[in-house]
Amino acid sequence: MDNLFGDLRLGTLWPAPRGTRRTRATSLQAATEYTGRLGWSVAVGTTGPGRPRAATGCACAAPYCAAPGLHDTVGPELPAGTAVPELAARCTAGAPLLLPAGRTFDVLDVPAQPGLQALVRLERMGTQVGPVLAAPTGRMLFFVAPGTAGQLPELLYRMGWDDAALDLVCHGAGSYVAAPPTVLAGLGPMRWLRRPCRESAARPPEARLLLGTLAYACHRSRARTAEPAWLAS
Repeated sequence: MDNLFGDLRLGTLWPAPRGTRRTRATSLQAATEYTGRLGWSVAVGTTGPGRPRAATGCACAAPYCAAPGLHDTVGPELPAGTAVPELAARCTAGAPLLLPAGRTFDVLDVPAQPGLQALVRLERMGTQVGPVLAAPTGRMLFFVAPGTAGQLPELLYRMGWDDAALDLVCHGAGSYVAAPPTVLAGLGPMRWLRRPCRESAARPPEARLLLGTLAYACHRSRARTAEPAWLAS
């Protein structure tokens, strides 16, 4: 397995076709996609002076918050099927979009390098991976079945990773994930590394299918420490 975990870079896994120019969807276009075709709820994050504090963390104090500085106050959520005029009224230019976790998905959050290594390994094994986000904070977010945050300790125990120091957290109910085209100030935009489709949005993979490979990659990327083996936000 070790020879499959080489040095990878984010750009190598989503090359743009030659002669094409990348364009980024507006907040309204993305919100329409999320609430319409994908069936997700969306919340509009906060903006203002000094936000977001992505480089230093978030006021919520959650380990590796997936929407740093953007969810201090969140307005009413825009549920699946929200009409475009209502979306347009809320999703102004540059408005940060947040996806609430714990309903149709939870999110496994790992450092980018072991995350990339695990992604390559999983796809070479033929594992169906769901949506995957790359954050400018140097993290990767794997969408998995809801309820994973509460099950994570038991899953790691069953796989023999409960006593290992893993830089791996899970965002579940009560957490938000910043979604493209949201930009984290001073760092850059959130990007889809593996884009969601209707099927993967509605039925993300069970965490057990990804967790062993992710845990192994995280374990190899760092020396053992006294940190907890798991953290759930």
